[in-house]
Amino acid sequence: MTKTNPAAGVQAEYAQKVADDLAANQREQDRVRGELTRLQDELVQLEESGQVLVKMQGVLGTSSKPAAKSGKKGVKVPAARSPKSEAAAKKTPKTGRSAKTAAAPSPRGKTGAKKAATEQRASGPSWIELIGAYLAGQSEPKSSTEIAAGVAEANPQRGVQVTVVRNTLEQGVARGVIERSKQGRFVYYQAVPASTEAADGSKETVA
Repeated sequence: MTKTNPAAGVQAEYAQKVADDLAANQREQDRVRGELTRLQDELVQLEESGQVLVKMQGVLGTSSKPAAKSGKKGVKVPAARSPKSEAAAKKTPKTGRSAKTAAAPSPRGKTGAKKAATEQRASGPSWIELIGAYLAGQSEPKSSTEIAAGVAEANPQRGVQVTVVRNTLEQGVARGVIERSKQGRFVYYQAVPASTEAADGSKETVA
């Protein structure tokens, strides 16, 4: 019976292991060489692209400095403003009022109408004169809307407002130079005839 040499068995086992490790090493070397070749080719392409971009920057006259890498410096955050500074920023430079108050629309109605009438009177004929001239050329009573449209058409340089016209008509009625009549729910106005005005004037003189 043949006896097995233990030393020879161990040597053969180590020899096989070394051979396997060597084969794995060779495969890893091949993989790394392939990866290295791919990276070299990619590097060459990037360098060529970079040269083209540099030439384009030269043609466009822009800076050729590379863009700063993000992450080196933190973004500078503005300091929080105090309530006093915020209140000062909201104030308008001329009046010192807050931006909200300055932007609020001016109240309309009788006060706005009177103000507009005063401004228009200072820049030309008064509203009562303009409305009286328009009504003098009409053969039938007109509504306040129709009168406003007629006055606006005859005086395009004036900013005609129906509210101003209506208030002026009522003033004319109170002064006796405009007559007011009502047909159903609608109110109409017309100029008082000159004969009626003269008669009223004579009565006042006699009185």
